Amino acid sequence: MMSSPYTGVYAIDPLRDSRWPELIVRHPNASVFHTRGWLRALQVTYGYEPVAFTTSAPTENLTNALLFCVVRSWLTGTRLVSLPFSDHCEPLIECAEQLGALCAHIEVLRVREERKYVEMRSANPSLEFDKEFGRANSYSLHRLDLHPSLEALHKGFHKDCIQRRIRHAERESLTYEAGRSLLLLKQLYGLLQMTRSRRHLPPQPFAWFQNLVTCMGKDVCIRIASKGSQPIAGIMTLDHGKKMVYKYGGSDVKFNNLGATPMLFWRAIKDAKDAGMEELDLGRSDLDNLGLITFKKRWSAACTTLTTWRTPAAIASPSFEHLKVRLAKAVCARLPDSVLTLAGRLLYRHIG
Repeated sequence: MMSSPYTGVYAIDPLRDSRWPELIVRHPNASVFHTRGWLRALQVTYGYEPVAFTTSAPTENLTNALLFCVVRSWLTGTRLVSLPFSDHCEPLIECAEQLGALCAHIEVLRVREERKYVEMRSANPSLEFDKEFGRANSYSLHRLDLHPSLEALHKGFHKDCIQRRIRHAERESLTYEAGRSLLLLKQLYGLLQMTRSRRHLPPQPFAWFQNLVTCMGKDVCIRIASKGSQPIAGIMTLDHGKKMVYKYGGSDVKFNNLGATPMLFWRAIKDAKDAGMEELDLGRSDLDNLGLITFKKRWSAACTTLTTWRTPAAIASPSFEHLKVRLAKAVCARLPDSVLTLAGRLLYRHIG
């Protein structure tokens, strides 16, 4: 555990501190990415060390925290990231003064311990980070309000691209299965591999998805649509409190005209409504991924801007981040699928 550079801020282990689960239940900005299950999966798969900083003394109730993972890599350097492979991880604070004190502490810690950078991700436009933090990247974040009735929600979907495709999937008699079995997980991973290959990107290792199921248990659901015995689309959702999060999805492009993916999202929405949930988080999208953004808009999901903040601000260059992605895709486009999968197993722990 890291020590504090000065008094008034404390470093805690969220996997061990008995106060952490209560904070996650109580704080309105807490998400599935703050939970112990998600953190354990990151730790077991990639060796990342979860750590949280708070102004609450060890003998007090835990009222605030900034959550990070320590990412140690000989390839990409040692850094604090909030959080690796997580769409967002809002600061769990009560006021601006707490955020200022915690950011100042973290900047001192970064310099003292020679971290390459510190990264945080927030969709809250009212937050004011320390001047040492600069914008590294921006994304679109879509969320669907589930308070309306199912009928009202359905009426809000795009008539041709969503409503009609759901009906088409029903006419095609696609089969549907949901759960957390190893068979469903393997089917989903095969579809994820296809999708990542089309985008010239390596998939995350299979162990990551296995550990998500093991560590998060009933909060994970895999949904698969099949044509006959052939899986053609799949999604993974994560539950926390009154919110469901869409995290991963894949499909076989040969069957995209059958409406399997819209059918799976519609099933997820029905399940969320039955469970009394109030929001479906459709996740983040790169600003240049217009196809994905358009798909999410067609569900009548509200869009906000998700910002990645980094310190030192000098390395927070959006253009440099985009250049790295373009170069990676150019290299991966030349690799066969088997090599892409191997590259994912070897490289992902370095890029969290």
